Amino acid sequence: MESVSVIKVGGKIAEDVAVLNAFLHDLGSVTGPKVLVHGGGVIATKIGEKLGISSQMIEGRRVTDKETLEVATMVYGGLINKRIVAKLQSMGVNAIGLTGADLNIIEADKRPPEPIDFGWVGDIKKVNTDWLVSLIEKDVLPVMAPLTHDGNGNMLNTNADSIASFTAGALANRLNTRLVLCFDMPGVMENGKVIPEIDLKRYSELKASGVVKDGMIPKLDLGFQALNAGVSEVIIKSAKDLNDDKTGTVLRQ
Repeated sequence: MESVSVIKVGGKIAEDVAVLNAFLHDLGSVTGPKVLVHGGGVIATKIGEKLGISSQMIEGRRVTDKETLEVATMVYGGLINKRIVAKLQSMGVNAIGLTGADLNIIEADKRPPEPIDFGWVGDIKKVNTDWLVSLIEKDVLPVMAPLTHDGNGNMLNTNADSIASFTAGALANRLNTRLVLCFDMPGVMENGKVIPEIDLKRYSELKASGVVKDGMIPKLDLGFQALNAGVSEVIIKSAKDLNDDKTGTVLRQ
């Protein structure tokens, strides 16, 4: 089998229908089997506001109380996920929408309340790849929402980058797997330019100098975690450059 590409796309892309459609068109042109992981926080915030449910953020991360979890489940597992699946079907790409609860693909624990209580947020324990591999072998593209479950009947809001990294790492035990983390920048930036390659030593330097900070730190941490799990290639790039092999930042061990 050809190398499997686990591709994560952020919620900002999913918010703009025209941009999302362009991305999905590019996705269809990526060679080999694929798994798509999507975010959706921007849309969840807007839908929540329409319902009178405000989002509480701590250190840039969403606190997920019961009401927020209901919104996240509706928006991530429903609206965004099925919008993507329907569009892929219209492009001749056979796709299936999944959360971590479906087929027990991703098992997670509710994050402990200390030192910060983020509510119904999931920390991934295990990715069960049997069904994913079976779907991939049947030329089906799994589209994974940023939701997991705790095994006790509760859904859990879970970071999409984490789902992509853990899924790629688990698949790497069975298949040659690459991870592509797409967001709204052309790569990891320094002085307005893309850094073409980062290894662990360079990463430490970039963090120490403040070039890499805030939300980029967990994204890079997860990228290096995927490499450690056996993923053959990790790239951070713009969703607009999905099919341009000369763009983005490549992570090296």
